[in-house]
Formats: sequence, C-alpha cells, structure tokens
Amino acid sequence: MTNSLPLLYSFRRCPYAMRARLALLTCGIQVELREILLKNKPEHMLELSPKGTVPVMLLADGKVLEESQDILFYALNHMAREHMHASDDKLWLESHRRSTQNWLCACDQEFKPWLDKYKYADRFPEQTETWYRDQACQFLNLLEHQLSSQTYLDGNKPSLSDWGVMPFVRQFAGVDKNWWQTRPLPHLADWLQRLIDTHTFRQCMQKYPEYLETGETFEFPPCTSK
Repeated sequence: MTNSLPLLYSFRRCPYAMRARLALLTCGIQVELREILLKNKPEHMLELSPKGTVPVMLLADGKVLEESQDILFYALNHMAREHMHASDDKLWLESHRRSTQNWLCACDQEFKPWLDKYKYADRFPEQTETWYRDQACQFLNLLEHQLSSQTYLDGNKPSLSDWGVMPFVRQFAGVDKNWWQTRPLPHLADWLQRLIDTHTFRQCMQKYPEYLETGETFEFPPCTSK
C-alpha cells in the first residue's frame, strides 16, 4: 500500500461515510481504506478525530477532514484541478458547487434530525412515528418536485448533489418499506432505485474486513490495472 494515498476510516453502513465514498468514486480519487465498526474504533482514528465518528480522512499533507461534507468538497475541488480548464467548465463547477451545498445543508440540517426521530420513534414518544415521517417529508417533497421535471437533482446525470443526499433517502425508505412501496413520492422512488442500481453504488457498498481484526487496508476503489 502506497503511503501517498489519503487514508480513509469508514464504516460501510453509515450514510455519512457512504456519502464520502460515493464522492471519492465519482471524482476519481483513490484512498487507503480502513473499515471499522463504530463499537470498536482504532486508537489512530481517535487521535486524528476525537469525536469518534466516521468518515475521517487523513491527507498526504497531514490535514484531517472530519466531516463528510468536507470530504465531498475536497473531492469536487480535486476534480476541478484535474479536469476543469475552459471558462464554461468553471462556470458549471461553481453552479454545481452552490447547488450541492444547498442540497446538503438542507439534508443535514432540516431532514436528518427528523429522519432520526422517524427511524427511532420509540425513543421520542412526544410524537408518533407518522408525525415524524410527515416532518421528514417536507424535505423529500422538495426533492420530489425537483425530480418531477428532470432525472437527477442537477440535470440528466448523477452529480454530487445526488450522491450527497441519496444515502439518507435510502435510510428513510428502509424505515417502513411497506409505506415506501405505496409510492407516495414516485419520482423520488424512481431516482433512488436508479442510483442503487448503478455500478458506482455497488462499488461503494463492497464489503471489506474490519481493520482491527485483520490489520488489512485496501485501495478504494481497487486499481483496475492490476
């Protein structure tokens, strides 16, 4: 394993870590992946980020990225340096950055707190599960409206806006699968399934052995030239 690669601590099922892996895949960034369990955190990870959540990414210059949004925008900036040259491309990039920021902020600040209460409604007996679901749907209705006129959030192909939001919508859809399958949000349901069916998402969700059990790290995504 080359020391020049950024180091990523990740947990496969965490939506924040999922978002980070999807961004790295989309922007063509390879990392040294260490898969962990949240109940068994490596000391080195806690030294880098005492808050103890994933993802945590250590760059070659020693900088530590402790938030999934930071990793996502690091990936976007890397893509810009590698591929953006024409002024039209730069205008597209800036527009894309603003759109992604808006969707992610709405997702994390407005939607995620209601999602948690919907998913764990028994821990929040002040209201019913249905009530919490209705609050979470305020954000999902915005997505549904956006997707009623275009295939993805920023146009006709998946972007970091889609990948940044998708893991949390996927989590929402899994809380009450019977309700979700009644298709109360049909455009959003189609969007979610299209993303789940992509090669990018399958790569993102590949299973790796736990780092503390095996001591193994892995190139992510795997180098296809080998």
